[in-house]
Amino acid sequence: MSVRGLLLLLVFQLAGTALSLWLLPALPGAILGMLLALAWLGIDGRGSEALRQSAGTLLRYLPLLLVPPAVGIMVQWQRIAADFWAIAAALVLSLLVAIPLTGALMQWLVRRQLGQGEQS
Repeated sequence: MSVRGLLLLLVFQLAGTALSLWLLPALPGAILGMLLALAWLGIDGRGSEALRQSAGTLLRYLPLLLVPPAVGIMVQWQRIAADFWAIAAALVLSLLVAIPLTGALMQWLVRRQLGQGEQS
């Protein structure tokens, strides 16, 4: 893992947290940090090798992040069951929004990629 790439990820996390505390308290700092990183990658175009290496190393441990939510679901099952219909409605609504949005984004990215290939 590259220390430089990890430092860059931490800088985005810190910037997102600061932005959340001072300007946008309705949004979590982690989300704002990811949006800042996405904006930087959009401007940069490719990202650095150090960032790629650090992100790849962290992705190997991603399944470990699924353990706490699974334990939380088992421990809080009665509360979840009490609000089952509200949770189900939120999941279905988010699915109905996310799938078309993801499809439109994918089509846009494919068209963009094909357009860049023709210019080369």
